[in-house]
Amino acid sequence: MKVIICDKTENEYIEQMRAAGLTVDVRDDITPDELKVELPNYDGMVVRSRTKVRKDLIDLCPNLKVIVRGGAGLDTIDHAYAKEKGIAVMNTPLANSKSVAELAIGYMLMLARSLYAASATMKAEKWEKKSFNGDEIGGKTLGLIGIGNIGSEVAKRAIAMEMNVVAYRKSAKETPAGVKLVSLDELLAQADYISLHLPKTESSANMIDREQFAKMKDGMRIVNCARGGIVNEEALYEALTNGKVAGAALDVFDSEPPTDWKLAKLDNVIASPHIGAATREAQARVGAEVAEKLIAFAKGGN
Repeated sequence: MKVIICDKTENEYIEQMRAAGLTVDVRDDITPDELKVELPNYDGMVVRSRTKVRKDLIDLCPNLKVIVRGGAGLDTIDHAYAKEKGIAVMNTPLANSKSVAELAIGYMLMLARSLYAASATMKAEKWEKKSFNGDEIGGKTLGLIGIGNIGSEVAKRAIAMEMNVVAYRKSAKETPAGVKLVSLDELLAQADYISLHLPKTESSANMIDREQFAKMKDGMRIVNCARGGIVNEEALYEALTNGKVAGAALDVFDSEPPTDWKLAKLDNVIASPHIGAATREAQARVGAEVAEKLIAFAKGGN
């Protein structure tokens, strides 16, 4: 089987694929136009967030048999259409969970203690000790919108720090011990912190909009390490500037990179360029799982 690696993948696991008999070409800097020319020559492809696999690209590739995305979501792939065309679509839902969960928890601590602003004043050679009276997160209520692999990891860590954890999700799956399932309206009303951990779909796009912000506590804080576009950015900007939301930490944006930077530039926003899975440990787990799935597919054809 001939495979093209379109996004950064650890070399150790590329070599594992080659040792298993796969022909692997690394093109992790390939452009969308180049991919349209090259992809028809391959049976499989490995992508991450950078490479988008849409219907027009799929239609150019009659030989394509499998797409593996290193990451938790499939929103960068028209996966239902690919499956209609007989193409297997896989991802690595567990590999990133701990790294994203740690970032979400770290962001909550930064928001609670205004650490970004405090650090900025020190770099400006200012000693503004009396300006930074923060809050403990212990005893506060964390509302998790989405309680799958990543949300469950966040819940474990939050409970260890003595937070009260409530969660909302549509499907009735098993919930981690110590987490209370509630309706979305109940979560919005109760939460001091809200952290999002769900895929972006047609039903979750703009799930948190002006109507939902109106139901939240004044001065709550919100963290989004899931996907941009689940929170309406205009509504969030309004909530951050009118006092409804005290602070936000955003690792994801509706457009990446943003076409409008006003949200990221707010003093009460901490922003990062979609780095939730950017740890050495997560990258290794992703590479290992990608290799495992591709090798199994090549051996079994499914």
